[in-house]
Amino acid sequence: MPRDRSSPPEDLGNVTIAVAERSSVTDAKGSINLRIEANTRQLIDDAAAILGKTRTEFMIETARRQAIDVLLDQRLFVLNSKRYDAFMHALDNPPAPGPKLRSLLRRAPAWQK
Repeated sequence: MPRDRSSPPEDLGNVTIAVAERSSVTDAKGSINLRIEANTRQLIDDAAAILGKTRTEFMIETARRQAIDVLLDQRLFVLNSKRYDAFMHALDNPPAPGPKLRSLLRRAPAWQK
């Protein structure tokens, strides 16, 4: 089961970056089978050939790069020092619960009804 590890924030001048990492469960290789149209396969083969890569290398590198971008878009944001401090202060000092939140917390969850 993967565990989340949190790296300590890195200080890069006036920008602080913190990244949550997930350790890999295994390094074993597997396969992915895809059904694609002939013209899409040819497009991939042509692009791979231009880069001097096999179709598999090209597809793995491209999919991996896109996966990293998607995950970073959901998990990583960069703040300067002042905004990082304000963000941490807001996390450490949440506002008091308002009437709508109190009402929500008093209701029975839908799965218990």
